[in-house]
Amino acid sequence: MKIDVWAEVTCPWCGLGSHRVDRAVERFEHGDEVEVVHHSFPLSSSFPVGETFSVREALLRRHGIGGSQAEASTRRIEALAEAEGLRPYRVLDNLVGNTDLAHEFLAHASAEGKNREAWDAIFRAYFGQARPVFSLDDLLDLAQEIALDREGTRRALTEHRYQRQVSDDAARAQRLGATGAPFIVVDDKYGIPGAQDSDGLLDVLRTAAWDASHPLTLATDGDAPVCGPDGCAVPAHS
Repeated sequence: MKIDVWAEVTCPWCGLGSHRVDRAVERFEHGDEVEVVHHSFPLSSSFPVGETFSVREALLRRHGIGGSQAEASTRRIEALAEAEGLRPYRVLDNLVGNTDLAHEFLAHASAEGKNREAWDAIFRAYFGQARPVFSLDDLLDLAQEIALDREGTRRALTEHRYQRQVSDDAARAQRLGATGAPFIVVDDKYGIPGAQDSDGLLDVLRTAAWDASHPLTLATDGDAPVCGPDGCAVPAHS
């Protein structure tokens, strides 16, 4: 069985959603037969390259959300993550920026056989340690941490070898019905928009033996939290 996960590096629901996928696979009776592969769904290409902003500033500038509203929405995500074993999980007191190069790094790492290691490392660095993951130097440090050749990674990123692959990845998700991230597809049959809880994901895994000719089906009602071009939703029940 294969699970494809489309995500944005700085999307708080994506980091939490990836963790929920892991928990569902761990509980799944055939979890050792499941392959999880992450893909890019960039949402921050409109940010200027080389600049970073606080999450507070970005929420106010791009979405008009500030003060107590920003505090409440982001702290709620942090609390959900902590309750599910992610400690710390830093959302509000973090930086955001253009993640296009970060996605090229992730594509390079995937080509080198380190898809999972790279995505885990970048989520851990960004949400767990509040480290920036935007510049070439930031990403070369991550490459070293997962035993990728530093100079080979530098060449791949400065030459933008994986720029087209990143855009193709995102386009594929959109063709499958994605309008935001995270977006999860199980065995090319079930599309799951948003950070569905692990119980819901486990239900999908247990019923994924579907006729191969059946078209892609949204496996939830679409109410799971998701990040899109207009920001990250925080529904009443997550």
